[in-house]
Amino acid sequence: MLDVRRMQVLRAVVTSGSVTAAAANLGYTPSAVSQQIAVLEKEAGIALLERFGRGVRPTAAGRLLTEHAAVIGRQVAEAETALADLRAGRTGQVTVRYFATAGADLVAPALARFRAEHPGVRVDLRIAEGATPDVEADLTLVVRPRGAPGDGTSLVHLVDDPYRAVLPKGHRLADRRVIDLAELADEPWVGSERPGPCLDAVLEACAAAGFTPDLAVECEEYATAQGFVAAGLGISLIPLMGLGSRHPNVVVRAVRGPEPVRSIHAAVRDSSLALPAVRDLLTALQEA
Repeated sequence: MLDVRRMQVLRAVVTSGSVTAAAANLGYTPSAVSQQIAVLEKEAGIALLERFGRGVRPTAAGRLLTEHAAVIGRQVAEAETALADLRAGRTGQVTVRYFATAGADLVAPALARFRAEHPGVRVDLRIAEGATPDVEADLTLVVRPRGAPGDGTSLVHLVDDPYRAVLPKGHRLADRRVIDLAELADEPWVGSERPGPCLDAVLEACAAAGFTPDLAVECEEYATAQGFVAAGLGISLIPLMGLGSRHPNVVVRAVRGPEPVRSIHAAVRDSSLALPAVRDLLTALQEA
């Protein structure tokens, strides 16, 4: 295989017209340059230079390699510039995965700020489940208990999203500002969460209040759950971020004793933390 560095030495000799001049320009001794050319000729299997007057000139093979060396030199320079831009956060791509209810309150304002500060960085933003970090993503929004292990990523806490009781209008507790969770123990429930950390937060809070909810209706979508509640099929607990659009025939009340909370984190791939663009997006999410 041809050595790229020796090709650049050949280019210097051809450009300057002599081994001595090339050595002076490169900061080498003439003998070192001659040795590099000799090894390159051995790699190429053909003569690359021939004597011409007091200097040297390239053979056909020498001209060919010199032309390729010039292209390689430009490409290496471009790569160095591109790498410097990436290190500085001016270019590149950040891959982000998020779950639906975090979109409006967290992702949208953070991304708007990030794009204003990093117009040259492309953001690959796609929706995903809120439990497991995407191994291909630089940053994934996940729901995890505080202090949970990061599983090979750095978990950065962003916000605690409390659950609210959603009741049909006219419910016996509808006129209360805050409801003790235990008061909902005998109610039929409309489940609003799929199995995972969000549902775990609800079940653990109910267990702490001394009961297991009676799920009369299973539902995994917050807007649909509100519809079931409005129809009088039960009550539900829905996180505050999931209540951006409220059904006109339900009331929403705070809960205590205890208040169920889901903790939202940014799971950041450790290698991605070295990129300024990823760190800046994380900062934007924290401030959002």
